[in-house]
Amino acid sequence: MLEDTIIAVSTPLGYGGLGVVRLSGSRAFDISLEIFQPKTHRRRIPPRQPILGHLCDPRTEEPFEEAMLTYHPGPRSYTTEDVVEISLHGSPVLLEEVVRLGLAAGARHAHPGEFTLRAFLGGRIDILQAEAVNDLIRASSLNQAKISFRQLDGSLSRRITELRRRIIHLLSQIEASIEFPDEGLRISLQVIARTLRRSLETVSGLIRSYDLGKTFREGTVLAVTGRTNSGKSTLFNRLLDHERSIVTPFPGTTRDYIREQMKIKDAVFTLVDTAGLDAAAEPIEKEGIRRGRELATRADGILLLLDASRLESEDDMALIRRFKHKQTLLLLNKTDLPQKIQAERIMDAAGSLPQLKISALKGTNLTELKQKIHSLFVPDRNAGDEVILHLRQKLVLEEIQTSLESALGVLEEGRSEEFLAEELRPVLSLIGQLTGEIRADDILEDIFGRFCVGK
Repeated sequence: MLEDTIIAVSTPLGYGGLGVVRLSGSRAFDISLEIFQPKTHRRRIPPRQPILGHLCDPRTEEPFEEAMLTYHPGPRSYTTEDVVEISLHGSPVLLEEVVRLGLAAGARHAHPGEFTLRAFLGGRIDILQAEAVNDLIRASSLNQAKISFRQLDGSLSRRITELRRRIIHLLSQIEASIEFPDEGLRISLQVIARTLRRSLETVSGLIRSYDLGKTFREGTVLAVTGRTNSGKSTLFNRLLDHERSIVTPFPGTTRDYIREQMKIKDAVFTLVDTAGLDAAAEPIEKEGIRRGRELATRADGILLLLDASRLESEDDMALIRRFKHKQTLLLLNKTDLPQKIQAERIMDAAGSLPQLKISALKGTNLTELKQKIHSLFVPDRNAGDEVILHLRQKLVLEEIQTSLESALGVLEEGRSEEFLAEELRPVLSLIGQLTGEIRADDILEDIFGRFCVGK
């Protein structure tokens, strides 16, 4: 399969000013010249220099589009193979015709992610960089794009490579002292402990960064919840800045949940408007309440609304108790109406929960609300800190952390160096899984199968 020359559209489907078709493989250049005629009438096309010409069907030799062709000979190309990129107007009809002609000339249609898979197999990038390619393409925020760009440039790979070098050096010293006990090659316990703790610090920091990475990559899920008619749908619409949920003065309008994304600064949030969490008579309402409770339990954070224009009920107090131990922002809504809620009783029940008085209807304190949402639900990040974006990476790093902690425990218990080496050897295998040096077909299929067109 990897001996084939592949072809695919590398730009998103749809109409646009520009579209790109990419070929990669040993016959990429020859196939491209079957359908591309340089205006200079020269068959020799210089590498990495865009050349203007016409696209034509080789059977009729009738031009149908003006285009630019750029030839990237391997191994100095994205895939490490010969690569040709043909730039033309972004008409789906024209792009499909170029691919059709390329297929007729002997190319094969690329599988999803196959260009990047070939770059990985050619040794140009590792798995971490391959994941960064996809993340950069799909970035939903500038922060995520910056993180992905650095990781594509190798920042995370270099951090993991340094960890691997450190463990290899430590393990080689330990095993040398085991194999040659009379040669004076013993390494001090203090050096071993220092190296293990330093390695643990690196791994633990990356694991902790996943929460922030998940926020940038997937968004933070916030459930807007509260009793019926507390103003949840009004607030939902106000935060989205358009009428997404139906709002009426009658209770129970929302019987299921509605999900939409919004951005505050450079963070993405998935906002979910849930059914009012009251006792319900109708089966449909009961099902909506059940789903709302389940979703609120799974959500990353809660916006809990209380209607400040009515006296708090036992249902309100129960909701405060239910969500008191989650990441919750308590909102006293309807401050545009006469206030009846007993603020002191609410404060006593809420304890340390952050609170804010708002009017969703009038937009009162909306700016302060958005600032508070960002400060509460987006983890802190220092500039330059490495951030991991994938659960796969986090799970492997957690296994590495467990092995390092076990090794440190063996050291502190005073057990022999053989036991210490036994705990450290799996770390190298796990690092290999992280970077792709140890290739598992199911992992490769999952990673490269997530890619969008042309990569």
